Amino acid sequence: MKDKPVILVVDDQTQNVELLEAYLAPQGYKIVKAASGEEALGKLSDNQIDLILLDVMMPGMDGFEVARRVRQDNIHRLLPMILVTALRETEDRVKGIEAGCDDFLSKPVDKTELLARVQSLLKVKAYNDLMSNYRTELESEVTRRTEELRQAVEGIKTASLDTIYRLSMDSEYKDEDTGAHIKRMSRYSAAVARRIGLDENTIKTLLYAAPMHDVGKMGIPDHILVKPAKFDPVEWEIMKLHTVIGARILKGSDAEFIKLGEVIAQSHHEKWDGSGYPGGLKGKEIPNAGRITAIADVFDALTSKRPDKEPFSIDKSLAIIKDGRGSHFDPDVVDAFFAIQDEILAIKKQYADDNQPAFDIPELKALLSQQNLQGLRMPRYWGNYSGD
Repeated sequence: MKDKPVILVVDDQTQNVELLEAYLAPQGYKIVKAASGEEALGKLSDNQIDLILLDVMMPGMDGFEVARRVRQDNIHRLLPMILVTALRETEDRVKGIEAGCDDFLSKPVDKTELLARVQSLLKVKAYNDLMSNYRTELESEVTRRTEELRQAVEGIKTASLDTIYRLSMDSEYKDEDTGAHIKRMSRYSAAVARRIGLDENTIKTLLYAAPMHDVGKMGIPDHILVKPAKFDPVEWEIMKLHTVIGARILKGSDAEFIKLGEVIAQSHHEKWDGSGYPGGLKGKEIPNAGRITAIADVFDALTSKRPDKEPFSIDKSLAIIKDGRGSHFDPDVVDAFFAIQDEILAIKKQYADDNQPAFDIPELKALLSQQNLQGLRMPRYWGNYSGD
């Protein structure tokens, strides 16, 4: 940190420079000298200058031009400058002001006037430096706080997504899926949406909304959800109601991802050719989010174990998806899905099922054993009890 103000004295006459130095140096000022405008600009770049005493009439670049160039430099645009000149015409003084000078001293220079004006402008410089430093510190603090807020928001988003996954598991476990299903299908959906060209905000909302696609299953009787065989016609009609139930559960929220979840719950079983449910919507009548999550949900269902089926191979599942282009699925969505096939398979590998019950509850097993309930089929989230 500097211990004394630095003044740049610019004059092509050596005796003028020496006179000003003789006045200023005893007052504790450090003097930097320049004999031309060009040299002055060079010294300005090489030194931390606090004030310029600037002669006007110099060969080559005059004082007016020096002042204009100093003001064009954003770093020095507020640097105090005093024109020291023998010119006394009003027109010359106006020209100096227009060039960016702050004050004038007439030659021959009066020592008392010189010191007073230098001291006054250095106070202004000190104030400007204080405000600039404060602004810099404030901007730094705002940047730091903004980053903290961003991280906090990301933390909330992560916690929210985790909460959605955990609450959505209620219906999924009863259907003998694991929580990995909703993680996979939501990420499949986001990946396809990105490939289609949806904006990042919509993709993020879809990632949060997709896990709630089957939330309506909690309204379906367990004996239907866990039935290890095909549904009869009545059971099938009941099962299809999970779409309507899910939409009603999610209806009326102000949160964008829950609003989209309502749309997805209602429409993810609609088919491109109009043969889906519950509304029999066709083509572009089906909401975009419903068309995207449909392919994600079906692919994961095909490649996963369900109560009435073993998982299909990847090749067979991909073939079924391809065969459904233009009938079950939006052709553009199918094309996007296959364009990122490697990413889809990487997601499937990353979020593979562990094939274990969601909860291992020794107390429950002990109770069932005491009651001699051998072979009792329990909901997925309790695990299947078959005796010890």
